[in-house]
Amino acid sequence: MCSLEKRGKVYILTFVGDGEHRFNPTTFDAISDALKQVEQSPDAAALVTTNAGNCFSNGLDLGWIAESPHDRFDIAIQKLEDMFAAFMRLSIPTVAAICGDAVASAFMLALAHDYRFMAQGCSELYLCELDLGLHIPESMLTLVRSKLQPAALRDVVLGASKLNAQVGLERGILDGVFEDSERTLEAAIKEAEKLAARGWKREIYRGFRLATFPGVVEALDTHVPYRIPASFKL
Repeated sequence: MCSLEKRGKVYILTFVGDGEHRFNPTTFDAISDALKQVEQSPDAAALVTTNAGNCFSNGLDLGWIAESPHDRFDIAIQKLEDMFAAFMRLSIPTVAAICGDAVASAFMLALAHDYRFMAQGCSELYLCELDLGLHIPESMLTLVRSKLQPAALRDVVLGASKLNAQVGLERGILDGVFEDSERTLEAAIKEAEKLAARGWKREIYRGFRLATFPGVVEALDTHVPYRIPASFKL
């Protein structure tokens, strides 16, 4: 699940524990509750999302989905769309401090933030859906397209490339790369504090984000039913 900590006007949302931080109904609800708390806080001015352990997140909880795949895949996709849209609708700047692998929907979650910092080492950014034989919904591709430059988009989506932190920085996906998790989080908090100090009007900031990436939230709100490819095996 996750924890929420407040440092001045900056909130820090952390995926807790040493596991893979996979997304299922419990984690979706915990993240949603945390975002509502942040949004309802009158003095919140920036949000940092990060992780404990060695994994930012490995995406959907396939073990939970496997119990009833035809029902739960569609539920999970709609929950993901809602989660991404909630981050995009936040009225404050957001910074992802990626301290481990960000795979599949977790990579997309990082892209839903305004800024992305990452720790060096064996961590990877990886959209694995092509390798797994799964569709990426058009709504989520809209999000990915809005944040990646054309060459990076090709390699990430059509090449299922596993990108380390340095490559992510060179491709314009990341805004900073740091020696380890501690320094990555420290840099993300400093960036968030700097942004918070600008004192921007929150509704104006939200409006600018939505206008800067037009059509993303609208696509995420559509909720087209998800169909599992017949060839896919959990």
